[in-house]
Amino acid sequence: MSRASALARGQAAALASMVDACTIRRRTGEATNPDTSVITPTWASLYAGVCRVQQSLAQADQHDVGEDFQLRLRLVVQLPVTVTGLQVNDEITITSSRDADLVGRVFLIRDLFHKTDETARRVGVTERTG
Repeated sequence: MSRASALARGQAAALASMVDACTIRRRTGEATNPDTSVITPTWASLYAGVCRVQQSLAQADQHDVGEDFQLRLRLVVQLPVTVTGLQVNDEITITSSRDADLVGRVFLIRDLFHKTDETARRVGVTERTG
């Protein structure tokens, strides 16, 4: 088996395991409503499709910000290798999952992993809960 065919088989297997779905967007600026003066973020859509959510650390980081206690969970979202151009602070929303508790959760990309011959694009994300 050639390296290319082994990689293709690995990518196909990784894609088959992506049973969740998500959208990824990037904040591009903000817009002000001329009638209410309410400022709303503007977004660019980057991706909508399959993904897989995995917990990367067994325990979460704890942070005290002012008087607010925050629990930051470290997770990895796996995406098809064709998803490119992601950046730190892009936002991933889980739109469907076998785990009903994941649906609607919003994660921020914190780590970008790059490597040769990858079977899936992996991004480290955090979710803040308080």
